[in-house]
Amino acid sequence: MNVHNVELETVCGITSKVPDNELLEIGFAGKSNVGKSSLINALINRKSFARTSAQPGKTQTINFYKIENKLYFVDLPGYGYAKVSKEVREKWGKLIEKYLLNSKQLRIIFLLVDIRHEPGTNDVEMYKWITYYGFNPVIIATKADKLSKNQINKSVSVIRKKLNLIEGTPIIPFSSVTRQGKEEVWNFIDEYLLQFNEEETEE
Repeated sequence: MNVHNVELETVCGITSKVPDNELLEIGFAGKSNVGKSSLINALINRKSFARTSAQPGKTQTINFYKIENKLYFVDLPGYGYAKVSKEVREKWGKLIEKYLLNSKQLRIIFLLVDIRHEPGTNDVEMYKWITYYGFNPVIIATKADKLSKNQINKSVSVIRKKLNLIEGTPIIPFSSVTRQGKEEVWNFIDEYLLQFNEEETEE
């Protein structure tokens, strides 16, 4: 998809009602500083459109980006930042849970992990949580430009084993620097958009 029109349409906080959108929603989840904003910016061909925080762990909202009036990219709060209070972490959890429970148009979640490191406890818990709510996330292994091809292959195997992924779950190595994996991510988005539109037509 050639992206020309993007707008930040809704910012949803802990006390906000999850918007009742009519278009397809694609969720982006991952721990703080894993590169969610960089991925979103790369996908929409912008340098700094998606909100980034100078202080990791500060984003406490769900941001809905409307793409070409066809779908939404939904940027979920980063998790796992150690320097925030337990109370704040619980609020993030409730916010994400509220979205997973109430969104009618969410079809796929991209779960981002840092390809350079073995997935941590928070990554494993998030994966289990997402699957508990009935989604089978696509794994995006970010910062792939930092590793060689052999290292990437090894890391992908480690990620698959550590997260105990459902068989057939895709892992896409991605780099916001080289744009590696961008086309593959868009292929998934286009596929889900086509399926979503067919569902809407049938109804």
